[in-house]
Amino acid sequence: MSIPTDKKIAIVTGASSGIGKATAGALAQEGWHVIAAARRTDKIQAVADEVGGTAIELDVTDQESVDRLTAQVERVDLLVNNAGGAMGLDSIKDADLDDWQWMYDVNVLGTLRMTKALLDKLIASEGHVINIGSMASFTAYAGGAGYNAAKFGEGALTRVLRLEHVGDPVRVTQIDPGRVETDFSLVRFKGDQDKAAAVYADKLNLSAADVAESIRWVASQPKHVNIDHIHIMPRDQA
Repeated sequence: MSIPTDKKIAIVTGASSGIGKATAGALAQEGWHVIAAARRTDKIQAVADEVGGTAIELDVTDQESVDRLTAQVERVDLLVNNAGGAMGLDSIKDADLDDWQWMYDVNVLGTLRMTKALLDKLIASEGHVINIGSMASFTAYAGGAGYNAAKFGEGALTRVLRLEHVGDPVRVTQIDPGRVETDFSLVRFKGDQDKAAAVYADKLNLSAADVAESIRWVASQPKHVNIDHIHIMPRDQA
């Protein structure tokens, strides 16, 4: 594996599909060398080949996996904590604790593991942390308690990180997308194609590229400019 030393280095988690894959492409076009990180090695290798980047296997729920990635990168200028997801739409009364545990492990602890592991390198490079939240980070909805709790938690982590390092040369941003037509709902409904398709049917939907463009723009700002928070939704969602 060869990571160039003459380019800005961006690590994108959850880069095998959806927003992560689109972000890898958008950043590469901006001149970044992208490290595409995710569990599905065949998918991230294809992404890396397409954008001229590097593929590194990563499971954000596994500290050893995070440590292996960290050991392979000498410098990091941008960390996009995109790995995440929802599982189920159960009421609190019928909550599946395994689903809640998975959502917390991926969305909150996964973001924590990656940020903690790379923070010193990001500060050393005057870098940037961009955490991908959700409208669920600030709007509760029936059936969404587990995902709401995880994304509210990730949002709190992001705000505290910004406060704790306000005097350091590192930027911190949270981007909260609304309805984006990706495999998100397919994961939430555990492979049920009909349920997943119904989420997006007869609606205006954001694309993964729309969200990737907001990430690219935030990352392109001068180093003294910190975009704290972006909400991005389709026109017919509020």
